[in-house]
Amino acid sequence: MTALPRNVTSSTDLIGARWLRSSYSTGANNCVETARTHSGPWPGLLAVRDSKDPAGPALLFSPKSWAGFTAAFQS
Repeated sequence: MTALPRNVTSSTDLIGARWLRSSYSTGANNCVETARTHSGPWPGLLAVRDSKDPAGPALLFSPKSWAGFTAAFQS
């Protein structure tokens, strides 16, 4: 079994990704953005990037891993 990639060096490599910002975000542009990957070498993964660096790297998560990560911070 091949391991999933953990990141991409430039989020611009995620062609067609529609980046979404959290509804908790302020206008200070200091948050993260997420996008589902639907095509290319990373279909089905969730990408996360820094909103201040939209061409910078993005972390990649499986939907199950992302759900576990976000659930750990909900009260």
